[in-house]
Amino acid sequence: MTSPLTYLKHVREEFVHIVWPTNRTAVAHTLVVIAIAVAIALVVSLFDYFFGSAVSGIVG
Repeated sequence: MTSPLTYLKHVREEFVHIVWPTNRTAVAHTLVVIAIAVAIALVVSLFDYFFGSAVSGIVG
């Protein structure tokens, strides 16, 4: 087992290898995630509405 200081030293060395996205890429990916989340929310809400209407028609 290595010491915590050695571990943190290795972590710091690995940070050099990280390729960080540009601002434009980060914004584009964020917008894609938001768009997908909104699309999924719309699909789920449509299913909820249709199944709720069907159950209400059957029950009441």
